[in-house]
Amino acid sequence: MRSVHDDHAPRFLPAFLRGPEGMLVIMAMAMAVSMHGWFALLNNFVIERADFTGREIGFLQSIREIPGFLSFCAIFLLPFIREQNLALLSLLALGVGTALTGFFPTEYALYATTFLMSMGFHYYETMNQSLTLQWSSKERAPHVFARQLRASSIGTLAIFVVIILTFNQDVFDRIAGWFGATTSIRTISLGFEPLYLIAGIFTIAVGVFCHFAYPRFSAPHVQTKTLFLRRRYWLYYALTFMGGARRQIFMVFAGFMMVEKFGYDATAITLLYLINLIANIYIAPYIGKFIARLGERTALVFEYIGLIGVFIGYALVEDHMTAAALYVIDHLFFAFSIAIKTYFHKIADPKDMASTAGVSFTINHIAAVGIPAAFGFIWLKDPGAVFFIGAGMALISLILALNVPRHPRPGNEVTVGRSPNAPSAAPAE
Repeated sequence: MRSVHDDHAPRFLPAFLRGPEGMLVIMAMAMAVSMHGWFALLNNFVIERADFTGREIGFLQSIREIPGFLSFCAIFLLPFIREQNLALLSLLALGVGTALTGFFPTEYALYATTFLMSMGFHYYETMNQSLTLQWSSKERAPHVFARQLRASSIGTLAIFVVIILTFNQDVFDRIAGWFGATTSIRTISLGFEPLYLIAGIFTIAVGVFCHFAYPRFSAPHVQTKTLFLRRRYWLYYALTFMGGARRQIFMVFAGFMMVEKFGYDATAITLLYLINLIANIYIAPYIGKFIARLGERTALVFEYIGLIGVFIGYALVEDHMTAAALYVIDHLFFAFSIAIKTYFHKIADPKDMASTAGVSFTINHIAAVGIPAAFGFIWLKDPGAVFFIGAGMALISLILALNVPRHPRPGNEVTVGRSPNAPSAAPAE
């Protein structure tokens, strides 16, 4: 077994991909290829091949969220399997679920492949967060998370380009038409089954490669293998919950507004997402440096002040170009959620990483159940009200962020409301 500090294995890879950080970066890219490839094709696939209506797609999306709620169950597997191995098995499950999707276009079969895919994704994400925090120093963690975000964006961009260039033969005609031109260029048309298979097999191949190419890295601290909620982590739990609520506003209602109010078609939405991905590739490393240099409180305050402005902008915007700009800015703010993870890294007992990663994913998904349905009724009455409420949620997050100390550490987890059971008597700042 190699030490977590052995950065020279495997030697045949470039230096920046050696060691545990390199493995996590490669896995992040592989995860994105399957996960976002699955999403990109889903709506067309279930309508064209499986004859889904709103009822079936609603059930499928609910089933997709179940493994997110069950992320805490990963802790029960750790007495029997190492975290690194569980992360790799989860990546394989994600790839298998994605690869099989195109071959089973029936209602219950799609529910089954969706559950398998989602279980792989959520358990991988749980283990990835735990391993990153265990294998990275407190100074390195923001940079490592930023590298993973960049790799994920590259993987997503790659599968999107493959889908765009191979799903329709007339793609270049459509692009040329935006500029008032024509072209006779044609591409191959692969269809759903080969594209799902390509995305899934790529992820499976990366998982197998990582299993054989990398050693089993050790962590400096044996992890607690029971579930718990610690009072001194309450601010981390609150920030995680609010982050899940904010994610639903963007994923469900911001995109819906672009289509319903401004008439953006699927191609236009895809292009916006591509802009987001390209921006993340270039900006993510700087966000990691920003967090490392100025601290978690400054990063989170900056994010939430920006989100208040974005959500108010959503509520009032009447111009489609301004709406598109808000959509891109909104997406870029997601990168600052790295600061929540690194804040926890600085305040936590090193033995708590694995268990708390599972609990935090469950907390993050609580909002995924209530907000889409409840806010859907509000949308019918006043779409702008949804975004004004979102601005209020961002304001709550801002207040919580102001309670993060400038230099968080065990015993100095919050500025106000410190637990009497804190492990040290370090004064709050």
